[in-house]
Amino acid sequence: MTTITKGFIDSSDILNDPEALRARAAEEGYLFLRQLLPQDIVLELRRQMLEVLNHFGWLYPDAPLMDGIGNQKAIEAIPREELVFCGTGVPRPAYEAVQKLELFHALAHHPNLIAMYEKLFDAPVLPHPRNIARLMMPAKNNVPTPPHQDYIHIQGTKNVWTCWFPVGDCPIEMGNLSIIRGSHKEGLLMPKAAEGAGGLEVWLCEDHYEWLEENYEAGDVLTFTSETVHKSLPSQMPDRVRLSCDYRFQPAHEDIEEKSLKVHCDVLPWDEVYQGWENEALKYYWKNNDLKLSPWNEDIRWQKEKIC
Repeated sequence: MTTITKGFIDSSDILNDPEALRARAAEEGYLFLRQLLPQDIVLELRRQMLEVLNHFGWLYPDAPLMDGIGNQKAIEAIPREELVFCGTGVPRPAYEAVQKLELFHALAHHPNLIAMYEKLFDAPVLPHPRNIARLMMPAKNNVPTPPHQDYIHIQGTKNVWTCWFPVGDCPIEMGNLSIIRGSHKEGLLMPKAAEGAGGLEVWLCEDHYEWLEENYEAGDVLTFTSETVHKSLPSQMPDRVRLSCDYRFQPAHEDIEEKSLKVHCDVLPWDEVYQGWENEALKYYWKNNDLKLSPWNEDIRWQKEKIC
């Protein structure tokens, strides 16, 4: 299988032109925006996430915290079934601590993100509360996420867009996110079981694909449709932790599946997540909407026979 690899189109120059933004989104299936989020806030979230890893002894003690250098000996001692918990890259106790970080959830409500999605949808925006963090520590059991479409994991309306960004600078060599340009136009592809976050990958049947990848800096944002095929690249920096966030947004009036309103992987109830938070407006905010819940369809998640 041959591939064509290119960089992203930076859409920052059309951010204030909603019609052009929507046209590009419809054509490309993604939008890439340099420095959409303030670097200082992203780096503060990085510090808080790395403090969690440091608390468990998984960072190299003689290196600066913000470098995110893994303690290889301590990481390799983690049992595989604990390390691969829910595709997050860390055992459950550490992920619970990350889910409790107020800034991790507050950043999904940043005015720059909400304003961009309001232009994209031309409608009021609902940020999903089920925010996802990946803390991919350098370990052989932390395999890259396979090519997949998010819709099979989200469901509800297909008009859900994923917002992905690294928590800190993330060159291609660190193993960042890559997408197939225009793949959303193919509709929903059939999945099969695979290793990596989500446990599913799509059948890719053509003989070539236009994969896009990029060197990210703190504050850069990649957003894409729920039917855009994407994957994570393998890390070529064997001592570095790669931190990233997945947030999801949709028009507030469209369907949502109930699991999108829960804490990711059900690691904690919301009451425990919210303990010690200062901003009351961030708590149970989705209950202020007249939500249209749609049922979960398990049938779309499995293809029993090879299709190409």
